[in-house]
Amino acid sequence: MNFNELKQGIQKISTSFQQNAVVAINTHLTVRNWLIGCYIFEFEQNGEDRAKYGTKLLQNLAKEFNEDGLSYRNLKLYRQFYNCYPQIGAYVPQFYQKYFGEIGQSPIAQLQIADNEAYTIGQSVIAQSENVHYSDKLLPADKLVEKLSYTHLTLLFPIDNPLKRLFYEIECIKGTWSVRELKRQIDSLYFERSGISQKPELLSATVQENSESDNMLNTIKSPFTFEFLGLKAKDVVYESDLEQALIEHLEEFIMELGHGFCFEARQKRIVIGDEYYFCDLVFYHRILKCHVMIELKIGNFSHEHIGQLKTYINYYRKEVMRSDDNPPVGILLVTNKNSALVEYATADSDKDIFVSKYLLELPTKEQLTRFIEKEYARI
Repeated sequence: MNFNELKQGIQKISTSFQQNAVVAINTHLTVRNWLIGCYIFEFEQNGEDRAKYGTKLLQNLAKEFNEDGLSYRNLKLYRQFYNCYPQIGAYVPQFYQKYFGEIGQSPIAQLQIADNEAYTIGQSVIAQSENVHYSDKLLPADKLVEKLSYTHLTLLFPIDNPLKRLFYEIECIKGTWSVRELKRQIDSLYFERSGISQKPELLSATVQENSESDNMLNTIKSPFTFEFLGLKAKDVVYESDLEQALIEHLEEFIMELGHGFCFEARQKRIVIGDEYYFCDLVFYHRILKCHVMIELKIGNFSHEHIGQLKTYINYYRKEVMRSDDNPPVGILLVTNKNSALVEYATADSDKDIFVSKYLLELPTKEQLTRFIEKEYARI
């Protein structure tokens, strides 16, 4: 064995074990969520004291568990998941035997529903030629559980049309799409476009050629996986990923405030000289008639952060601001595990205008600080 063979051998072992670990985590997460949905459904139909809880069953369960993975929202998703994919019931006994021992001790056996006709699996539609013919068949349970992450499935089971849902299941597996790619294709009406296309095979080939593939890291980084493993995202993800998660929630928070905010861009590219910069969030405020630029930083405050934000402000004032607009304003949010800091930024000549007018319409420092501290603790 030479050095290169040693390196290749170690790499092969590492990769195969990582892949198997990711598959194991995902299948456990998916089957667990399906089983929880199954238990909830069975209780709602046949529970001895179901009348006592009625429509408040999920709220009561969430309150009893008091953990993110078993929140009201997630419990509701699990029930929906179970109702959408009954065929997974045929997979549970073999899964349980593989990982836990005797089938007779499995939760599915205890509920005595493993032989239900709803779990009859149709002929495989994946192991066909490229010219896939869609019908009312169900995708086999092992393909659903082992080829798609639970995060993928959360985008699929809200689709009411079974044919449309099957289409995306197959296309997603064929292209090994990332969750982001699946969402993008659903939002772009790929199913509908394929239906009216004169050459759907050509459209499919084009979509697959340009699609974003999934990888092991994306699967592990899912919030559902963190909750399942009892981890906090901020303890295990890269700083840039944590920033992006906070920015997504911040965008929702700002829009919910009302106050005249109109969303314009996330990661807005700004070209200054020969360099590219990216502003986290850009809004236009219809009452103030100005752009509001927001930057979020993880870590300790640095005066460079304010300087960078002022660079964006001056650029917008010179290149983007219209004659009837008011000067742009910036908001800097800095957070770490101990505290959060909020600073407003303007061009130096705009300070008097900012104090007298802008502060009346913008969210207060206290509002933004509470939001950042709450979200950082939650993620």
